[in-house]
Amino acid sequence: MERVLVTGAGDSVGRAIAERFLQKGAKVHICDVRGDAVAATLAANPGMSGSVTDVGARAEVDALFADVRAHVGDLTILVNVVGMAGPRAAIEDIDEDEWDKTIGVNLSGMFYTMKRAVPMLKANGGGSIVNFSTCSTRTGIPFRAPYIASKAGVEGLTKNSARELGPSGIRVNAILPGIINNDRFRFIVQRNVDATGRSFDDIENDYLKYVSLRCKVELSEFADMVEFITSDAGKKITGEIIAVSGNMEWEE
Repeated sequence: MERVLVTGAGDSVGRAIAERFLQKGAKVHICDVRGDAVAATLAANPGMSGSVTDVGARAEVDALFADVRAHVGDLTILVNVVGMAGPRAAIEDIDEDEWDKTIGVNLSGMFYTMKRAVPMLKANGGGSIVNFSTCSTRTGIPFRAPYIASKAGVEGLTKNSARELGPSGIRVNAILPGIINNDRFRFIVQRNVDATGRSFDDIENDYLKYVSLRCKVELSEFADMVEFITSDAGKKITGEIIAVSGNMEWEE
C-alpha cells in the first residue's frame, strides 16, 4: 500500500491528486496553510488525514511529519503542490520580506518536506517525489520575479535530487502546469470581464491563444500524470521536467 503526502492539497490540483491516491487505496495525508480548506477536504474524504501547515516554517514541517508518521507511517510518495503567487512589482520595488516569503514557501518549503521525506523513502528501498513548478519559468512574466525565481529553483532542486537519489531507488520529477480550469482562473477571467465589459469567452480566449492546443488543463489530468509517474508504469522516469499545459507558448 502506498503512503502518500500531498502538500497544498486543500483544494484544486492538490486535492484532486490526494483524492486520486485515496481512491486507489493509498493511505493519504494532506497539508495546507488554510485550516478551513483542510477541514473541507477531510470531511469529503473519510480515511484521509491532514495537517494545517505553513511549509515555509521549519517547526511546522517538523510537526507535519510527526502527524504523517502517526497517521500513514513512512512515506513512499511525496507530492509537493504547495505554492504562492508572491508580489507583483518591478524588481526595484519588490518588498524584500515578500521576496523572502515567496522563496520560503515555494522553494524552501519543498526542500524542507523533501529533507524529511527522503530518509523514509530510503528506508523503504525507494519511492517517488513529484514537485510542482510552472510553465511560466519557460516564458517569464514581467513583474513576477519572486514567483518565477522560486519555481525555477524548484526545477533545479528536482533535477539535482534525481541524480543524487537515483542510486537509492528514489525518482524525482517536476510538473509544469499551464492554464488550470479551476476557480482561480475563472476568478481572474471574471475580474477582467468586470474591468473591461468584454465577454467571459473573449477574455478566456486571450489567455488560450498562446496555448498550442487552445485548452485549459483539468484537475483530473494532473492526477492522471502524477498517478502515472509514481506508478510502476513510470518507474524509469526521473529527473524530468514535464509540462502538462497543451504547450504554453507565451504569456503576457
